[in-house]
Amino acid sequence: MQKVVLDNGLTLLFQEKKGNAVVVEVLVKVGSNQETDKEKGLSHFIEHMLFEGTKNYPTNWLLSNEIEKIGGEFNAYTTNERTCFYVKVLKKHYPKAVEILAEIIKNPLFKKEELEKEKNIVIKEIDLVNDEPRYYQWDLLLRTMYTHHPSKYPVYGKKEVIRNLTQEKVLNYFHRYYSPNNMIISVVGDLKDWKKEMLKHFLLNKNRLPSVKTIKEPNQTKNITKTEKKKILSTYTVLGFKTVPKDHPDSYVLDVINGVLGRGQSGRMFTEIRAKKGLAYDVGTQNLNDHTFGYFAVYATVDKKKLQIVKSTVLSELKKLRKLNPKDLQEAKDYIEGDYLLEVEDPQKVADQLVFWEQINHAQKMYEYVQQIKKVTLSDVKRVVDKYFKHYTWVIVEGK
Repeated sequence: MQKVVLDNGLTLLFQEKKGNAVVVEVLVKVGSNQETDKEKGLSHFIEHMLFEGTKNYPTNWLLSNEIEKIGGEFNAYTTNERTCFYVKVLKKHYPKAVEILAEIIKNPLFKKEELEKEKNIVIKEIDLVNDEPRYYQWDLLLRTMYTHHPSKYPVYGKKEVIRNLTQEKVLNYFHRYYSPNNMIISVVGDLKDWKKEMLKHFLLNKNRLPSVKTIKEPNQTKNITKTEKKKILSTYTVLGFKTVPKDHPDSYVLDVINGVLGRGQSGRMFTEIRAKKGLAYDVGTQNLNDHTFGYFAVYATVDKKKLQIVKSTVLSELKKLRKLNPKDLQEAKDYIEGDYLLEVEDPQKVADQLVFWEQINHAQKMYEYVQQIKKVTLSDVKRVVDKYFKHYTWVIVEGK
């Protein structure tokens, strides 16, 4: 892996990978966690708007067609901590991938008529999340679990903020954060002179960035339960625990615990809740460790009459981890190794992991991940269970 930092502060990462595909991914260090109350949803909204036309490709169709007509993939996503854009093409089209990504960063139009159209689209997206309990349960968990940290606010923002956006507000936010010294770009593929196109298109002027406030989330000292009723048939429930960011050593232990409890149909939660007791159809776990926050959660879709037994089963399985045996520990490690290494066979996943780890700490950590997993011991698991699984946040989206 090669790393280059340009004079304007832009970080470039390159990983050679044999094959026909090349991926270029741009990470901008801005997400919903950077937004003020009057900006809720702006990071996500700008992600949408950058596809709606640029100086050289003034419509969505013209812009998207530049990549799609050559069989490529052009996409983006926004999280609490970052906004990412990527293009995946045949390696002979690498210059076009770089050109198009630079175009949306350097020359977006933000036309007033497109702003108004996109407001309606984003508001419908918010409605979709609120209508779909599989999505909504996670918003309910985060805003119930976190008291101080901005991750309690959903990435999509607030309808009233979106409705009141102006071209001036959008441009100000864009220019504040979309600066080369606030960006990381990864390139993955079988390329000889990968830097040439980068230097041609990304010699942008850097900005003075806003200061980043570190917000300390207090430890949870009691159990919290939150129920919301909806006109749905099933009941959706999540049991969550505050944990640690990705650069904390315990994040690897939590990944191993996730491998024990949540892997496919052989994970302990699926086995106990669905396979043995038939209490739920959809059941699983999620371990998220990001730049400034983390949580572990178990979710299930159940009949509301089965809520208490599901909760008891989840807590019982967590307690059993304190006496995890060596065989199950090794199986979880083998699962993570296989899952991770198979995932990064895809050059887009490699590109995404590179920018993620560079934002967290250093891209090189990506290559050390499996080794860190292998170091986890039974005593580590017991210690982490005792430390982070003391007090839960239990949210319920209750149906009929």
